Amino acid sequence: MIITIELLNELFRGFTVHRWNDKIRPVDLIEIDKHAHKMFIAYCLGKYEEDNGYNINWTMVIKHGVFELLRRIVISDIKSPIYYLIKQENKTIFNKLNKWVYDQIAGKINHKKLQQDFHDYLFEKTEIDERSQKILDASHKYSSYWEFLIIKNVNPLGYQIMEIERSLLNDLNNYMDLVGMRELITRQKISDFVDLFGQLRFQTRWSQIPRVPKTSVLGHSMFVATLSYFFSLENDACPQRLYNNFFGGLLHDLTEAVTRDIISPVKESSEEFNKLILEIGNELAEKEIFPLVGTHWVDELKFFIMDEFKNKIKGKELNKKLTTDEINRNYNHDKFSPYDGSLIKAADQVAAFLEAWYSSDFGIKSTEFSLAMEQIKLKYSRTKLGKIDLSNIFWGFRT
Repeated sequence: MIITIELLNELFRGFTVHRWNDKIRPVDLIEIDKHAHKMFIAYCLGKYEEDNGYNINWTMVIKHGVFELLRRIVISDIKSPIYYLIKQENKTIFNKLNKWVYDQIAGKINHKKLQQDFHDYLFEKTEIDERSQKILDASHKYSSYWEFLIIKNVNPLGYQIMEIERSLLNDLNNYMDLVGMRELITRQKISDFVDLFGQLRFQTRWSQIPRVPKTSVLGHSMFVATLSYFFSLENDACPQRLYNNFFGGLLHDLTEAVTRDIISPVKESSEEFNKLILEIGNELAEKEIFPLVGTHWVDELKFFIMDEFKNKIKGKELNKKLTTDEINRNYNHDKFSPYDGSLIKAADQVAAFLEAWYSSDFGIKSTEFSLAMEQIKLKYSRTKLGKIDLSNIFWGFRT
């Protein structure tokens, strides 16, 4: 099984790595939140390029996005300008740094090919087309610029702030051949969509319950997307299925940008209340989210965020509940555009379990946490989703 307890621990560290921590920050800026925003921006830029007739290697975009998150978690103490300076001017030290990163992560990935892919990524041996790489790079820079705008006005306007802004704008200028980047820089409607998703970093999960570390809806979305990606690999998912499950995981809480986070025990307190929340979320999405994107994107967004925890085939109504095993046997082909809502739900539940477990382990306990952990652990203690035995994930976390 790809996901080990050690890998989960490493990924969860993404919630504790602070960004811009040598600057005054009106809000916490967290590493995993930034990568969620980056991958969302990559989705938008990629859709524009597809509209413009280009093929985007989404499998590589997703893989590189996940690998870069892991790398950034490991080298969190090295500021980005120093990292890029080492990369450009001293390849020997840069390779030693990446070897150290590889040694920290490889043994925590229980999958030989994925280990090799991670090695190739670190040492730049992987094959990715220029446009897909440019989308990733542009998304990284724009998400950093978005963060910079948050801290710009609360920091003294010394040479450092002006130099950072100058450097970021110069970097962004290198990607103006991307249609989506021009749309973002000139503040077209898509920039409102990117801002809306970015605001999920300000929404704290379990906000009524003290806990450590605090996690945002945005960071949680990246954690779920990453687990969904690993679960999909475990089930030998076809490229379109990988794409659907990763971005389905990333966008599964998109409507909370307009409804705010409501914890599962409250949503599930009654079937009627849960149904009402879903209806309100869908109605607000029609009014406040979908108008921000091209009309031809809307069907795909609806496919991701409506009935987000249901297994489905795009454009096909099935007479019975579709299982992961059935998708593996009969629909694991790009032409069916399979979507594993049950895998995304499992990833969502694993994330919630870990959020509660880590806080309890740090000494911040509550009845709500204990109940949530027991319910999730009981629900998945004997559950298999295709080739994934979820009980293996929980056995090392005592409650």
